[in-house]
Amino acid sequence: MNPTARINKSLLLSHLLLGILIAAIFLPAQKKVGDRTAFLVAISIIELLFLINLISCQKKKASITASADIVSLIWIFLILWEVATTKLNRMHPVLVPAPEDVFNVFRSQYPLLLKGVAASLQLLLTGVLAGIALGIGLGLPIGWIPRLKQVFYPIANVLTPIPSVVFAPYLIALMPTFRSASVLVIFFGVFWPTLLNTITRVSTIDRRILNSARVLNVSNRTMIFRILLPYIFPEIIRGLKVTLTTSIMLLTFAEMMGATSGMGFFIMNNTHYANYIKVVAGIIVVSIVVTLLNRLVTFLQSVLIKWQ
Repeated sequence: MNPTARINKSLLLSHLLLGILIAAIFLPAQKKVGDRTAFLVAISIIELLFLINLISCQKKKASITASADIVSLIWIFLILWEVATTKLNRMHPVLVPAPEDVFNVFRSQYPLLLKGVAASLQLLLTGVLAGIALGIGLGLPIGWIPRLKQVFYPIANVLTPIPSVVFAPYLIALMPTFRSASVLVIFFGVFWPTLLNTITRVSTIDRRILNSARVLNVSNRTMIFRILLPYIFPEIIRGLKVTLTTSIMLLTFAEMMGATSGMGFFIMNNTHYANYIKVVAGIIVVSIVVTLLNRLVTFLQSVLIKWQ
């Protein structure tokens, strides 16, 4: 099949589904819902982002089939959600709220949502940056100096598989504030894997590099900061997506255990009151934040490791 024809069919399908979704929103409903405006604005933003990506792909002469397929799946999901909850009223009235009601939360609660996102990102970045910095800072000399490796590698190998969330109740009781406990939960979840990966990466360095360093008789300091650190830097950047995704899971869990702000707190607090309209809205916020962070990491990869 002609690739252009396949792309045109993908675009046609995505916009046909968009038309069906908009029509479904305005059809008579069996369930009374809130104002449609916020839902329609969300749909418009998704379509706008899709069109921007379409233009970008055309400039780069890249395929747009995947983007069209993704947005088509989004429209199918929203159509099924709209029809099942509002048009047919077949879903649980509390557990599965109507999309109009969920997206109205963004309009009415956006100051609280933004405050929660800011609080969560502050905790997240503090824990992640500290964990990565210390994991690399200790992993380089441990991986390079045999005596240190013999002592600390087995310890890191044992502690890395243990989820840091198991220490959360103890850390919350031990630390003076919940925020410091949350930072430690994230820190330990990032630190031990980073330490172990750094030690392993240093241990597998190309022997030709080591032989050249020995010929030049470089000091340990020079070896660590001028040779080993640049060698593992691309691997650090490539691993940021996994690190951030894991950290957000740890953050959300930690915030659910006693926070007074943040994305996890917003979800758990509304769960206690069975306000699943806001719970679903909170889940969508977490998804958006994860997506934006992943895009940020992709951008950093394209800038910082252009040669790979």
